[in-house]
Amino acid sequence: MVTTLRYEDIVKAPKALLHDHLDGGLRPATIIDLAAEVGHPLPTTDPQELGRWFVAAADSGSLERYLETFAHTVAVMQTPAALRRVARECALDLAADGVVYAEVRFAPEQHLERDLSLDQVVEAVLAGFAEGSALAAESGTPIRVGTLLTAMRHAARSQEIAELAVRHRDHGVVGFDIAGAEAGFPPTRHLDAFEYLQRENFHFTIHAGEAFGLPSIWQAIQWCGADRLGHGVRIVDDITAGARPVLGRLAAYVRDKRIPLELCPSSNVQTGAAASIAEHPIGLLRDLRFRVTVNTDNRLMSGTSLSREMALLCDAFGYGWRELQWFTINAMKSSFIPFDERLQIIDEVIKPAYAKLLG
Repeated sequence: MVTTLRYEDIVKAPKALLHDHLDGGLRPATIIDLAAEVGHPLPTTDPQELGRWFVAAADSGSLERYLETFAHTVAVMQTPAALRRVARECALDLAADGVVYAEVRFAPEQHLERDLSLDQVVEAVLAGFAEGSALAAESGTPIRVGTLLTAMRHAARSQEIAELAVRHRDHGVVGFDIAGAEAGFPPTRHLDAFEYLQRENFHFTIHAGEAFGLPSIWQAIQWCGADRLGHGVRIVDDITAGARPVLGRLAAYVRDKRIPLELCPSSNVQTGAAASIAEHPIGLLRDLRFRVTVNTDNRLMSGTSLSREMALLCDAFGYGWRELQWFTINAMKSSFIPFDERLQIIDEVIKPAYAKLLG
């Protein structure tokens, strides 16, 4: 069945985004400007060509190769002005795409090459998000942006970044994350940080079940206590497909506990976690009523937006407004802001808009 939803209409519908990387969403033109300022060489200085280069370089079927593209974006995000600009433009771009709530993550430890402190990095990004959100509201596309601080799983600064996140919890940082290559770097290496966050009553998600399988998911949940799973797409390995799919004990636990899955369809295809959008496990996981959310991961590397991800799913699975509302409310329910604030966005923004769309 082919969807009747138009991309232009999906853009106008309110959406919520939980998994978006700041250093994976820069405008190509901004990269060129900032690279010229710091003398960083790029594959090309034509914005359209550079955008195409990022998508092609990321479209390798390998998570490790995909991650190599970040060398260029991180290189130009090493000053307060650059960080503010990137964050400001991120908020504006998401708002223009109809996103009303977003959690955008970045790794402060990757932005210290010009002698900034971790706190200065965070303060610059938070200032940029505040500026972008204010400008978006003025233009009639209000957005709320929460920030997640990410620690790199191959490094040894997770405790420090966890403390940094808690230190800025009342100023826009709403959660913590670990990211990077999964194989060889299990989440249990950072157990001290997760136990600290639990003692501080702070939220965290863990990249797990993207390039690595069920052991990564099991550790993230049962050892580390993750509130959400970053990607988590490999949970499908614990489901026996058929006319009546059978869930293994881990998959059943994830579904029973309503642990949110931060699924990123286009990115998963690029890194080899799924063969195509049409074959993406999101269809099965949605049918089985897992707490599925739809996300962008890295908008630059995937040449995508949340509206595009939604449109691709509509084309592949015949989804309509009812399904898009379900994904959106799932994401909003799973966000890391206080319950009453989540409910306000659901009841006052999302549901009224979809009620009109559903007729």
